[in-house]
Amino acid sequence: MGKVTKKQKEARAKVDTTKVYSLSEASALVKEITNSNFDSTIDLAIRLGVDPRKADQMVRGVVSLPHGTGKDVKVLALVTPDKEADAKEAGADYVGLDEYLQKIKGGWTDVDVIITMPSVMGKLGPLGRILGPRGLMPNPKTGTVTMDVAKAVKEVKAGKIDFKVDKTGIIHAAVAKVSFDSKMIEENADELIQTVLKLKPTTSKGTYVKSVFMSSTMSPSIEVEVKSV
Repeated sequence: MGKVTKKQKEARAKVDTTKVYSLSEASALVKEITNSNFDSTIDLAIRLGVDPRKADQMVRGVVSLPHGTGKDVKVLALVTPDKEADAKEAGADYVGLDEYLQKIKGGWTDVDVIITMPSVMGKLGPLGRILGPRGLMPNPKTGTVTMDVAKAVKEVKAGKIDFKVDKTGIIHAAVAKVSFDSKMIEENADELIQTVLKLKPTTSKGTYVKSVFMSSTMSPSIEVEVKSV
């Protein structure tokens, strides 16, 4: 186990592990306990009372964060020539088709999101083993397979993210940067949580949201009071 630094000790001392914080308190505290020399990402971990192994309890969705993610999202638009101009105008970082399919086949995955059209999905199938494990495979459910490529690119650039519960029943999502003010952090986090609440499966029994924790890249976790959201 690595040595705990002086800054880490100071940060831990500010978090009362016996206390559950309101979302507003957590959003302010996470800024206070982050001492990294870079703009840390703020994450939410939402533990759900669902069984992800059952198809009817898989929680997955998209949310447009009101203040964006603070991250410069690199978008690849795999489109036919007639859609290239629209994708470029909307802000896609890379636009094309066959040349990028070849690059991906060779192992290139230096993008955050891939947006494509229904007619192109057939060409992407063989690349599933490369894109799937990296979470880059376009999916109609997340709006990344669409005829309106320009709209999809703009939404992703503006702060639209997709999320899904993992095999342990937890949703992990980046919701802000530590440079955001606490109100922006709170509003982004609340938007994600409210979206997750609306996606509660009808087959889910018992407590749906078991716990919510907020942390930054280098900070301790802060437990958020579920009732406060």
